[in-house]
Formats: sequence, C-alpha cells, structure tokens
Amino acid sequence: MNILLKKSLLIMNKKVDIIIDGNKYQSETGRNLVDVAKDFGIVIPTLCYFKEIHPTLGTCRICTVKINGRHTTGCTATVQEGMEVEINTPELLDNRAAIVEMLYAEGNHFCPSCEKSGDCELQNHAYNMGLTVTRYPHAFTHKAVDFTPHRMIMESNRCILCKRCVEEIKTKDGKSVFSFVKRGVQTRIQIDYKEESKLSDEEALHAMEICPVGAILVKGIANEKPFGERKYDFLNQQVQTKLKHEQIKLKDGEKFVVGTTSLAGCFGCHMSLLDIDTDLLDMVEIVEFNKSPLTDIKNFSKRCHIGLIEGGCANSENVHVLRKFRENCDILVSFGECAIMGGIPAMRNFVPLQECLEESYLNGHTSELGADIIPHSEDIPKLLDKVYPCNEVVDIDYYIPGCPPNAQHIWKVVKSILLGEEIPISYNEFKYD
Repeated sequence: MNILLKKSLLIMNKKVDIIIDGNKYQSETGRNLVDVAKDFGIVIPTLCYFKEIHPTLGTCRICTVKINGRHTTGCTATVQEGMEVEINTPELLDNRAAIVEMLYAEGNHFCPSCEKSGDCELQNHAYNMGLTVTRYPHAFTHKAVDFTPHRMIMESNRCILCKRCVEEIKTKDGKSVFSFVKRGVQTRIQIDYKEESKLSDEEALHAMEICPVGAILVKGIANEKPFGERKYDFLNQQVQTKLKHEQIKLKDGEKFVVGTTSLAGCFGCHMSLLDIDTDLLDMVEIVEFNKSPLTDIKNFSKRCHIGLIEGGCANSENVHVLRKFRENCDILVSFGECAIMGGIPAMRNFVPLQECLEESYLNGHTSELGADIIPHSEDIPKLLDKVYPCNEVVDIDYYIPGCPPNAQHIWKVVKSILLGEEIPISYNEFKYD
C-alpha cells in the first residue's frame, strides 16, 4: 500500500477529544461534524447536506455553528484535535430560525397545497423550531413554473437553491441535468431538457426525492400521502406555548370574553373551532363569545380578553374589521394559514390587480348579457394591491398555524393564554397543513 495512503488512513482513524456545547466527546479525525454530532444524539439542522455529495455544499447556512469562537457551516467542518464547538446557544438557535423564516418569506411556500407537505425538510425544521410566523414580510415574488421538461416540473416558487440537484443528478454519461442560471436574487435552477429526457424513471424519482422541498416534481406521480404515512408526521416532540402575558384576572362569576371574525378566507378555521364537539359545552362554562359569526353579534358590546382572527386582508373592509379587533381585544391571535401568511387567497399576489380584475370580469365566460364590466361602487370594498397577512396590518400577539388548525390545538393555545399556563402541544397537532 502507498505510504502516503497509509499515513492518511492512520490520521483519519486517530481518536481525538472535542468539546460540543461544553461536553467532551471523542471521535475520529476528519469525520464530518454533522455526522459526528448525530452519533452523540446532537442534531445540527441541514437542508443542503447530502452524504453522497463531496465536497459538501454549505449553501443553506442553517447548520451554522461556532468552532473555536468563529462562525462556520457545520456540514463543511471536519473533526480536528482541540475543537470547541457551539451548536445550541441562544444566538445560534435564533440565527437558524431567522434563516428558515427568510426562506419562507422569500419563497412562496403554500404548505397546505404542496405535494411534499409532511415530507418536506424545510417544513420539518420549522416545526422543530416551533415557528408559527416569520419575522419578515412575505415577498410574494413571482417565479416561473417550468412544465416544458419531458417528465419533470420545476416549481421555482419552492426552490431554496440548496444545489443538491445540480451536484447529484447526472446522466449516465456524466452530463448535468440541473444548473444555476442568472445571478443574485434572480438566481434560479434550470433544467437541461435534452439531458433530462435521458434520465430513467428511477433517476427522475431520485431527483424529486433528494430535493429537500417540493421544487422538483415528476409528472403523473402523486407525491401526496395520507396523514400518518408521511415522513415527519409523528415524532416524539412537543411544542410549548410561549406566553407573553400575565394570567388574566377575573372577578367572581365573570367569564373570559372571546371575539372572533373571518376575513379573506374560507371560514374553515371557524368550522375547526367547533370540531371539539361536546367539549364546547365545557368551554362555554368559562368563555363568553362576544362579536363573532358564532353569535351573530355584529358590534362589540364589551371589551374582549382575546380575539381570534381567521383570514388575511384582501380589501378595505378586512383592514377596517381587523383594526377594530385590535382596538377592542387585549390579546389578538391569528389562526390559520390565511391570517398568518395570506394562504390560498394570496396566490393572486403574483398577478397585477388590474390583470386579475380583467381576467375575472372582462375575459371570463358569462351567460349574462352586458356583464363584461368591472364593477365599481362606493358600497363595494376596495381591493388591496395584494392580500396581506394580518401581522403586516396590526400587531398580533399569538399565531396558530394550520389549514385549518387542529381543533384541540386551537383550544389548547387559547386556554393556555387565558389561564396563563404553558401547555405542551403534541407534534402531530402542530401542523401547517
């Protein structure tokens, strides 16, 4: 055996001590830090890391750690003598959460309508971090969906530019199928149609599977699976309701006052609200509904301890109602995807408003003579330029994601807030889809 090769193998197999978050561990030199940490039950979240790809990519930055006081990507680091690694400090945890939030805000991730929901690595990281909303406004940037390839669809709205497909997917003669085009914020993944047509069915499926999100789809293949059979449906984890308020004090015989409303949405979250069935009888023992579709009370007759908002803001009336709720509720909660990030109604955000109106009223088929006009009246609420999440209009205190959220999840969060108790929510209840 070559002497240099022998030396390198000896170096690779040499055991060294490293420190991770203040604890000492022993591992072989040269091993990838992500894999070593995993062996010791320590998770370094990644999106771009793929064992078969060498050198490692280091593109998503979610795995950022501190090694000997300096920030670096965990997936590109290898074990060396004297390493002191910080992984789960408050600063690094917040940094990772911020990156995931930016990916959601910059991309168009409509989890309820995505084929990869439940099998999506980005979504799973957000679940694990307990994220319910992004701290950044949604960009709603229009990105092309490419249906041209022989057997694939490239859904650029979901692409996070991790580069896995670029590096991993090759034809049998070594030609690249995927590549980066353009630069800066215009960068996107492009498919070489000629090379893509050479892939076997198995190779095309492999491309879809290694994508950590739902950007690469194979035509005619339904990637959706029923709940319970998806990769990230059940994990032994819980999410805590992070309370921001002190416990609400009530006088003897007084009930908690709750108001609800539905803005630009489908009213499905209110239907879920009622899905606790007979438990609703227990709720009304401690809760009084004021302004709400459930009571048909049109105006606030008293101040509410908590207000639940379903749906985003698509028109001037939505904005008016939302601001009234903010004025009359001590605590305001957005529940459901539409209220939190615009949801399905926000899909119109990629098309100019004038074009939307023309398509709906001028270019559409109608059986009514003379109906091809865009209606205009002072009595009709004015459409906004786009559909806005509620937190971009008023301050929101809590968020309950889901489409719709699980009924038990809704009431656990509401009771947690009203009673001032941190109630754990099981992983399978805490879903965006």
